[in-house]
Amino acid sequence: MIRLVLASRNAHKIVELSRIAPWVEWLPLAPELGDPPETGATFEANALQKARFVHEATGLWALADDSGLEVDALGGRPGVHSKRFSPEGRDDANNALLLAQLGARTDRTARYRCVVALVGPGGEATAAGACEGAIGVVARGVGGFGYDPLFLPVATPGRTMAELSAGEKDTISHRGAALAGLPELLSRVGLR
Repeated sequence: MIRLVLASRNAHKIVELSRIAPWVEWLPLAPELGDPPETGATFEANALQKARFVHEATGLWALADDSGLEVDALGGRPGVHSKRFSPEGRDDANNALLLAQLGARTDRTARYRCVVALVGPGGEATAAGACEGAIGVVARGVGGFGYDPLFLPVATPGRTMAELSAGEKDTISHRGAALAGLPELLSRVGLR
């Protein structure tokens, strides 16, 4: 089993990663390390920044991801600011602001995008994934988190990401697509 420090304390993310890559021992970010910086202009820059921070603090292999929602009608926003889209930075407030900004627009195409970065003593590597879809007009479903109650994946017509089972979500999600490249990343840095 490979041991990686996850550059996050997000409980939802740890559970999701454990389902997607159960052959990895995921170590959560220790509270005393503080929060990794996220000041990059792209998902890749943020993922690398977070993974480098954790690796430098621990000396261990670190994996970070940065992900978010890109809405075409909003010029790709909220993008890297997905978590902090609204002033409150809470899921319900972010979703309400997204619906308000879209208003009655009919072009509601969007995608979830994710970049994972692996950083350690042997180097660094990244992989990306996306999930295409559209933004609904009302929130539906109780699963998932973030924008999941509004996001209608192309792969599951008529259902939001929050209406999918965990297994269905893992199969089509942006994070699942990015983590599908984890074995190759591990090979590229000499861990496999």
